[in-house]
Amino acid sequence: MAAIHLPRTIRIGGGALNELPEVLSAAGLSRPLIVTDGWIAGCGILERVEALLAGAGLSARAFTGVVPDPTVDSIEAGCAFLAESEHDCVIGLGGGSPIDSAKMIAVKGDRSIPALKAPHLEDAPGLPIIAVPTTAGTGSEATRFTIITDTATDEKMLCAGLAYLPQIAVVDFELTLTKPARLTADTGIDSLVHAVEAYVSKRANPFADSMALSAMRLIWPNLPRACADPQDRAAREALMLGALQGGIAFSNSSVALVHGMSRPVGAHFHVAHGLSNAMLMPLVTRWSAPAALPRYADCARAIGVAGDGESDQSAVGRLVEALEQINADLKVPTPAGYGIAKSRWDELIPLMASQALASGSPANNPRVPEAAEIEELYRAAWG
Repeated sequence: MAAIHLPRTIRIGGGALNELPEVLSAAGLSRPLIVTDGWIAGCGILERVEALLAGAGLSARAFTGVVPDPTVDSIEAGCAFLAESEHDCVIGLGGGSPIDSAKMIAVKGDRSIPALKAPHLEDAPGLPIIAVPTTAGTGSEATRFTIITDTATDEKMLCAGLAYLPQIAVVDFELTLTKPARLTADTGIDSLVHAVEAYVSKRANPFADSMALSAMRLIWPNLPRACADPQDRAAREALMLGALQGGIAFSNSSVALVHGMSRPVGAHFHVAHGLSNAMLMPLVTRWSAPAALPRYADCARAIGVAGDGESDQSAVGRLVEALEQINADLKVPTPAGYGIAKSRWDELIPLMASQALASGSPANNPRVPEAAEIEELYRAAWG
């Protein structure tokens, strides 16, 4: 039996952003805090949202201090800003970092963030969360997770619970039309990893499976199209829907070893989350697949690289080859190619393996690793 959790309201499609005031009013919300970053504040999107809200008579303030891979310090600053006025909800406007920040700012209260990290589950609601994604990747608009970096320990802390699940998601693919190819590639691969890991996870269930397979079918053919032509509206819309479905899938199943290993890479070496996932995905898939051959074969068939009549073993081989090829096509570097020094990488491998295990995600993998096996995978990944 599975318990399924979704946002109460999802508005999706081109122009959905224009309906933000309506969905807030329908929920009885009128004093939002907008949480975003400097790029969104400077590119005109924040100004557009503020104008929409003001035009509907809604009183909003904006915190623009979000940083990439949100930190304890940036969250504390956002909480202090929230406390300066009376707000009845928090809007996360942007990619994964603003939405993750909005979730923690809405929920934290006077508690320390380390006290909220997994395995702690936070289900008691804070302020209502409204997610407005501007990238097609994280799926955070539909998940019960947030990730905050502890800069004192270089640990990406996974925080989980229904408290972090947005009440409202406004998913407008038109907000992604100006995103550059590198960001499109990194976020698109992130959403693909969400879908695959949700499907092969030990916590998989039929509802999450249906979302995951649909997400794979949407993301795989459309990611190269959107990278080649950022104005390809059909590809952008498909990626946005795939990212949402991938988020729903893993929020109601789980992620697994790729995510567990990628978080420490991002924290220690400041690699974008989607990019660190991409660096690890082919290697971890090859290592994990023997424990769940039929499930990985289903993934190969869903993305169209293997036929229905092909053996599972052959299909999985094609899947790994396809993952390696899309990394090459989208110019995903190895850690070495990214410029990470081998000496520093090797030095941090035991700590990264420990942090990966502590997140809990590797335990959901079809093949559950020991610390020594994660260390060996990190060595093989360096490149």
